[in-house]
Amino acid sequence: FSKIKRMLTTGKERIVIIGGGFAGLNLIKSLDRNRCDVILVDRHNYHSFPPLFYQIASSGLDPGSINFPLRRELYRKLKKGNTGFSMGTALSVDPENKTVTTDRETISYDKLIIAIGTTNNFFNMPQLKEKVFTLKSTPQALRCRNEILDRLERASITESDEERRQLLSFVVVGGGPTGVEIAGAIGEMKRYVVKREYPSLKPSELSVTIIEGSQKILGAMSEISSHRAEKYLSDLMVTVKTGVVMTDYDGNTVTLDSGDKLQAGMVIWTAGVTGCPLEFIGHELKRGKGNRLIVDGVNKVKGLQDIYAVGDIAIMPGVDPKFPDGHPQLAQTAIQQAKLLARNLNNGKQEEFRYKDKGTMATVGRNRAVADIGGLHAGGFVAWILWMMVHLISILGMRNKITVLINWIWAYFSYQTSLRLLIFPEKFPSSAHMTDSCDTDPG
Repeated sequence: FSKIKRMLTTGKERIVIIGGGFAGLNLIKSLDRNRCDVILVDRHNYHSFPPLFYQIASSGLDPGSINFPLRRELYRKLKKGNTGFSMGTALSVDPENKTVTTDRETISYDKLIIAIGTTNNFFNMPQLKEKVFTLKSTPQALRCRNEILDRLERASITESDEERRQLLSFVVVGGGPTGVEIAGAIGEMKRYVVKREYPSLKPSELSVTIIEGSQKILGAMSEISSHRAEKYLSDLMVTVKTGVVMTDYDGNTVTLDSGDKLQAGMVIWTAGVTGCPLEFIGHELKRGKGNRLIVDGVNKVKGLQDIYAVGDIAIMPGVDPKFPDGHPQLAQTAIQQAKLLARNLNNGKQEEFRYKDKGTMATVGRNRAVADIGGLHAGGFVAWILWMMVHLISILGMRNKITVLINWIWAYFSYQTSLRLLIFPEKFPSSAHMTDSCDTDPG
């Protein structure tokens, strides 16, 4: 921490940013270093690209393609001398003494910007945490990949038809973009990969079901896109159940609120998110929907001084007429909020945030995607190309863009990937501090 300690004596205003995601990284890039010093705190030493977590889980991409070392971005690319990085999980904030305490140290600030994002929400069913698989981080995506591949391997050698069906029964809970994309990816494995690489298995023995509590999948998108996505999933032999809610899972069977039961050897949970936990010493803050921090029009946390929140952890109700209940939890929201907040801090202004909707899209598989951009509702190959272009542009680093593009092109023409590798971590020696801390879900 020698660099951080040296920064404490520069005399400039010290801004601490918690979270190196879309919001945090765009803040760092946009803040005027002639006016302030910046310390970034993150529980990982890398920035991730969450929209493609499902491709890690389905063996489409390797983790290195969508994760980027924060120190490389901060020191080699930005080349800003008055920047510090501290790896640690933020535990609490002391607004009176203006300090942030992590699991490793305490850091003082003049202004604090919270961009810690969200974690999985199990809707008062905390027992699910130990039974279902989630897709909110790279470690979780790798855990999914290993489980899917392990089940295919075990199913290919078992002589019991019942055990084989149990091993190959996949249920995805949540019909948002992540749920639709991972269900489509497993559907593609069922339709194209199993018969080629697992000759002892029949595609019909593998079942994929997606469950959504509302009346349609992709609820934030248009009816046209929702219906298209459901058709694409059907083409990939994925069963779609809408208007039903999962009420329990015992490790083998999913129970629905309708009373029906589904065989489920593996459940992938994408049903909802909640704000990552963070204690504010001496303050009982009123939280918004999804345990999010309520902010005003300039992203200042209500009830606190010199503390801001941006991205998924923030909710801005009653400010933007187009979004009276708060803005969608999308990457574009986080990026736009971060850039505006940086401009306000640089210029001493109080310009209020107005979200510019640049569209929403989701992919269901090869040549199958949907996109809502303004009044345009694209589908099929055109939407798939648009989806690829947008995601390639958004990925950091030219090497990573090229790697991802090559992987996609190769998989497109061959349906093959070298990433279906079943690599389990060794159990010993154990290291208690090496955990994905925010994944301690509050339920």
